[in-house]
Amino acid sequence: MALRYQVVVCGGTHCSSSASQAIYEEFQRQIVEFEIDQNVSVFMSGCFGFCDKGPVVIVYPDSTLYTNVAVRDVAEICKEHLLNGAVVTRKAYTNITPEDEAKIQKFRETNLYAHQERIALRNCGIINPQDINEYIARDGYMALAKVLTEMTPETVIEEIKKSKLRGRGGAGFPTGMKWSLAARNKGGQHYLICNADEGDPGAFMDRAVLEGDPFSVIEAMTIGGYAIAASQGYIYVRAEYPLAVERVNHAISEAYKAGLLGNDILGSGFSFDLETRLGAGAFVCGEETALMASIEGERGIPRNKPPFPADAGLWKRPTIINNVETFANIPAIILRGADWFNHIGTERSAGTKVFALGGKINNTGLLEIPMGTTLREVIYNIGGGIPNDKKFKAVQTGGPSGGCLTAKHLDSSIDYDTLVSLGSMMGSGGMIVMDETNCMVDVARFFLEFTVDESCGKCTPCREGTKRMLELLEKITRGEATLHDLDDLESLANSVKDSALCGLGQTAPNPVLSTLNHFRDEYLAHIVEKRCPAGVCKALIKYYITNDCIGCGKCKRNCPTHAISGDIKQRHTINPNICIKCGACKLACPVGAIVTA
Repeated sequence: MALRYQVVVCGGTHCSSSASQAIYEEFQRQIVEFEIDQNVSVFMSGCFGFCDKGPVVIVYPDSTLYTNVAVRDVAEICKEHLLNGAVVTRKAYTNITPEDEAKIQKFRETNLYAHQERIALRNCGIINPQDINEYIARDGYMALAKVLTEMTPETVIEEIKKSKLRGRGGAGFPTGMKWSLAARNKGGQHYLICNADEGDPGAFMDRAVLEGDPFSVIEAMTIGGYAIAASQGYIYVRAEYPLAVERVNHAISEAYKAGLLGNDILGSGFSFDLETRLGAGAFVCGEETALMASIEGERGIPRNKPPFPADAGLWKRPTIINNVETFANIPAIILRGADWFNHIGTERSAGTKVFALGGKINNTGLLEIPMGTTLREVIYNIGGGIPNDKKFKAVQTGGPSGGCLTAKHLDSSIDYDTLVSLGSMMGSGGMIVMDETNCMVDVARFFLEFTVDESCGKCTPCREGTKRMLELLEKITRGEATLHDLDDLESLANSVKDSALCGLGQTAPNPVLSTLNHFRDEYLAHIVEKRCPAGVCKALIKYYITNDCIGCGKCKRNCPTHAISGDIKQRHTINPNICIKCGACKLACPVGAIVTA
């Protein structure tokens, strides 16, 4: 009997943490109870991208998107939609039209999807990531078959060069050129590594690909192994990603069973083995030489370059390292051609880029856009703008290695060269939006604190320099700094940038330098005026109650230190000597009468 409906439950980490497994099991139970199990199928996929609206369910062929689904909602969806064909409107994704009418939108009609072009994420949220047959049904392994039967290693590398694919891990080095550097070393063992050690705060792009489409990475690595004469590959993934690890290991097992890994793949004479290596969550192991040291069983710290990994990498053999997203593009390029790929994006930044969009934004989630898309389109068209009618202030791209961009940059192109020229970088793809309530000095302090914690300590500029920078930032946020301290901070940031051993240390000062460049007035306010304009830095703010107070007493009841006094229906007051500046009173006030200064 032909299927009438297919129910896809998001099985990505975000939704799984909100009990999507229980929702999946309830759908299985209910379709049997409603006696529709013969024409309705249910499976769990990877991440859909609607990360703030999970658990998420899509019903095909309608493409109806249900959000914030709970176990108690499943029976109603089964009865009304799957049995009677009527959408359960209260759980369906809606968009408010200019006429203020809620319109139910199909999956691909939503702002989050309508502006995307999905290549690396082409299968995420569509296929069952644990079923190799579903991957094959969407042209999976056709690229590998083409490579092994029609192409030489040299022509594979030339095709990747022609595509202008650049590494999606941050630096943007041309992938085809990198492969050719290893391939020129003839004879002996070569290695291929997938860097899935994704450690940037707010970044979850690579994890989503591994959870939602692991076979694409495995196929791509097999192609890469053929191109550079590598017979062994490793996927280095942090142990903090248990779901990704589970699905990748399962996919590797399935590929071996299908004869798509191991000896004599597809009768071509080419053999390639693949296994995972788990990282302990050290941010520095995202740096390629530190990653290789970790695989070798050594402490994960960077090595001097040259020699570069393409000449002397893992166990001193020629080694290529690309990140998850880079590999996810390879099968599509081989199948559809380099010309197709390099006509997407810009002249120097071809193709698409996956971003994890978060922070002060209405549509938090995962998206893939053509290179050259503007920041304004991402933040306002795809992201839906800033919540609560707040004013956009900045966007951080590139995580701890990137920088903050301002409103004057909103019409800038998102591509490698433009972002670097503006004092930021692409990074692996984290994009964190900030509004007027964010203190940019505190933002710089947050990212630098992360870098200090994650520094491997091998080189003095990173080990000592970033720590001294953090001390200066903390001094500024306490209102204890002088203008001389500000000069020292800027000078030290430039010194670390110029002298640190590895790329992580060299880019660690970027959040400080970019905020100094674009928000120097906020630094001066902290130092000269002893105030935090955003009201974030506790040492520099005071809470007080305005004449708008209605004397309801909610602030008084919520104050943990009993710093608020006042009679009912009379204006209350705050004792600054007792107030710990926790903000509980401000949150409790129903009329917004509590402000900071």
